[in-house]
Amino acid sequence: MFELIRANKIKSWILILTLTTVLVVLGLVIGEAFAPGGGGVGGVAIAVIIATLMNLLAYYAGGSMVLAMSGAREIQHKDHPQLFNVVEEMAIAAGIPMPRVYLIDDTAMNAFATGRDPAHASVAITKGLLMKLNRDELQGVMAHEISHVKNRDMLYMTLAAILVGAIVLLADLFLRGMWYSGAGTRRRRSSKEAGGAQAVLIVIAIVLAIIAPLLARLLYLACSRRREYLADASAATLTRYPEGLASALEKLSGDREILEAANRATAHLYIVHPVRSLEERASALMSTHPPIQERIAILRAMGHTASMGDYQAAWQRYHQGQRLAPKKALASAPPPLPTRAPMARPASQESPEERLRRSHEALDTFRRLGGFLFLGCGCGTKLKIPPGYSRGRVKCPRCGAEHDVTEAKEGGAAAG
Repeated sequence: MFELIRANKIKSWILILTLTTVLVVLGLVIGEAFAPGGGGVGGVAIAVIIATLMNLLAYYAGGSMVLAMSGAREIQHKDHPQLFNVVEEMAIAAGIPMPRVYLIDDTAMNAFATGRDPAHASVAITKGLLMKLNRDELQGVMAHEISHVKNRDMLYMTLAAILVGAIVLLADLFLRGMWYSGAGTRRRRSSKEAGGAQAVLIVIAIVLAIIAPLLARLLYLACSRRREYLADASAATLTRYPEGLASALEKLSGDREILEAANRATAHLYIVHPVRSLEERASALMSTHPPIQERIAILRAMGHTASMGDYQAAWQRYHQGQRLAPKKALASAPPPLPTRAPMARPASQESPEERLRRSHEALDTFRRLGGFLFLGCGCGTKLKIPPGYSRGRVKCPRCGAEHDVTEAKEGGAAAG
């Protein structure tokens, strides 16, 4: 995996340098178009300042901003032991520090990872996903997100997204300036005096301002889709159970609920696009994620070993003549391990009681985060006391027994 991470880093820096070059060239041409004979230096300076400020903000505060925008709340082991244990297992398997774990109070199904490096990483999962996945499926999703952390995807893709945003912003400022000001008329007048070269430069600047954002975004999206495939492959090797992630993706593909907290700036972070109807209407070139049915089919075609080589062989059935991972990375990979047996029953064999239990556990987690107290009654009922409850005693709705509210604990009865 070291070689794969190294190759990933090299490709990441190539992407960032390419986008930086596009940004600088765009700034140079626009600067010269506005102020011939010296404006190019100013244009480059403005482009670099915009990109630097945006990148510094993304590096030091990007993860916190994404979590805040998503309405995510951090949890501890006592809040949801199974989720916490699964994340811890996958972090140990990947050889990275335990990331912080967050929950999003939304019934849409999704998850993402964020942070600038493994030491500052966080994973977040929605209430809907937590309610509907069994342990194997949950492990598959968390392994996918942990793989993004291990493969160093988050920082580089965030920086790349910022550079694409800077290119779009600079191009938009130029085109708006050309449209709303009378500068275009003045430049056309001065270009007659200076010769046709200035007029040609203005035309080049306009064309570049139109096509540069599109080309930059296409380059970024192609890199984003490849990283999703690599995260799927890494998740299969971490769990040794590709079916877990495949089954989770299958459930995600059937979910048509819109994740309210997601937006265009954060959509690429999620395991699947948060608004599937928009993603399905987009062409393959303009999609931030690979087709979900293809991802499922590749995972299920891996065979009896969980290895990067097996995943690549299955992936090449859909991408003839291409390689997902370099030969050196495959050669240095550990020997393939056989896939393991499922730890949880397949979704088709789950009883309604099991699905109901998962839903109650997820809802109780958010109740604890909201300040609810829990009290166990002798009849087996779990009493949930909302914050601000003013009475000294509470009555069990099942058996009628009364309990002193001071006996209630902060999540203690719900954590088992």
